[in-house]
Amino acid sequence: MSEANAVEPEQVEQPVPAYSWYALGVLVLIYVLNFIDRQILSILANDIKADLGVDDAYLGFLYGTAFAIFYALFGIPLGKLADSWKRVRLMTIGLSLWSAMTAFSGFAKDAGTLTVARIGVGVGEATASPSAYSLISDWFPARLRATALAIYSSGLYIGGGVSLAIGGLIVDNWNRAFPNGDPMLGLAGWQAAFIAVGLPGLLLAMWVFTLREPIRGSMDGLPTEEDPHPFRGFVRELYTVIPGFTFFGAASRGAGALAINIAVFIGALFVGHLITLGLASGQGIITAALGGLVGVDLPEITDQWLLLAIGYYAVFCWASALRRRDYPTFALTWGSPAFLCTILGYGTVAFMAYSASYWGAPYAERVFDVSKAELGFWLGGGGAAGGFLGVILGGRMADLLYQRTQAGRIWVVLFGLLSPIPFALVQYTTDSWALFLVLNVVVGALAASALGAAAASSQALVLPRMRGTATATFFLATTLVGLALGPYMAGYVSAQNDGNLSMGVLSTLWITPIGLVLLVAALRLVPKANQTVIERATAAGEPVTSPTSQ
Repeated sequence: MSEANAVEPEQVEQPVPAYSWYALGVLVLIYVLNFIDRQILSILANDIKADLGVDDAYLGFLYGTAFAIFYALFGIPLGKLADSWKRVRLMTIGLSLWSAMTAFSGFAKDAGTLTVARIGVGVGEATASPSAYSLISDWFPARLRATALAIYSSGLYIGGGVSLAIGGLIVDNWNRAFPNGDPMLGLAGWQAAFIAVGLPGLLLAMWVFTLREPIRGSMDGLPTEEDPHPFRGFVRELYTVIPGFTFFGAASRGAGALAINIAVFIGALFVGHLITLGLASGQGIITAALGGLVGVDLPEITDQWLLLAIGYYAVFCWASALRRRDYPTFALTWGSPAFLCTILGYGTVAFMAYSASYWGAPYAERVFDVSKAELGFWLGGGGAAGGFLGVILGGRMADLLYQRTQAGRIWVVLFGLLSPIPFALVQYTTDSWALFLVLNVVVGALAASALGAAAASSQALVLPRMRGTATATFFLATTLVGLALGPYMAGYVSAQNDGNLSMGVLSTLWITPIGLVLLVAALRLVPKANQTVIERATAAGEPVTSPTSQ
């Protein structure tokens, strides 16, 4: 056996049961619905803006920060629960919750209610990927893991594309039939769309419940016994990420830990306040970076930056508690430069990709003379095709390159960061509807190529029992860096420039050099980290038996 990651032996001859492919198909359906419910906000954005009297900054906040903070923070305890409880049951509950909250979004009459509903969608959707990533790693051998994760991730792009097509059809037909709202509830087309895509998830949840739970770690020769008290860890993790209660959690670790915790809390709020003031006065760091944009109304940005500051504080609290309670997991995630460079590097890809995918439909609707149904069909279909091809081919290429070099997957992530840029520059400046559609496919495919590679890399750097937590940490980068910042900042720039979404979307390219530095570092760090997973875990106090000795 060649020298490779001890947790990911080559397993070239290990067969894949047919049931694994069936179960993967069901997971793809879940993820499709996940992104239909999340991404439908894109095609509805202009209607919501008109009906509720909000601006592009709020629309970016609604899609990004309001969803992402709760998605990321609840992903932490739910990731822990995925490591200790029945993952199929957890996904069933989460699917039911986010579907119900999507339908509830359709009854919103003001921005506050819609924000609360989207927060609920974020909490429910936080169950999906930690459970799915862990299940896939127990259904598929290492040699096919990036491919399987890429197939699962294709649901992101299929769902995103389908959401535009469905949303456009529903809104156009509903508004044509009921120009003043339906006679019973007075619902507008965008509200009917939320309800129509939310209710089917409740039916899908019953199918998901029938999936069989695999033995954790058996595919890697490291079978893990079931936790007799699976909810204890979940409650502990939940306790560490709720601001306020976090002070008690820190106090239980000593006076020094409490003092540091309070200092970080105050510092986070102070930095959030400074950013708010800086943006309001035109003298802040971010304002300067975006070209000296000024004149924003203070209340419009207060929630964004203070909520984000509290989110980062909560992550600090969780990481500090993890270090104390489960040092081996901390050492292989937060304590691993290879792991951090990988997930943060992909976070910069997500920063740009989320902005472009969300604002693409509102931008096209404002610039080109097309109906919402036509827009949804062509833009949604092209985005789904491009994203699907990109994530599948990128995942397969990542697996092939990984067999040649253990930095192979990182090269694919780096490709996903750099290759879309020239095409995006043309896409968001062209006057041609046809060229915009073609470039939408190209940009979507190139950006999507990085996802399977990044996900598989993060899973390869930890032990089987840590995969749910590693996934939650991975999604912290994609949400708190990508989703919470990218769409909002694009919307903020647009709002300060009379709704110029071209300038807004393209302004997110400033993050490229940061991603480049992180991924170049990952190219150097990941191969050694892959080869020393068990050694590092053992050094951190983990009792591990190498599969090579079994």
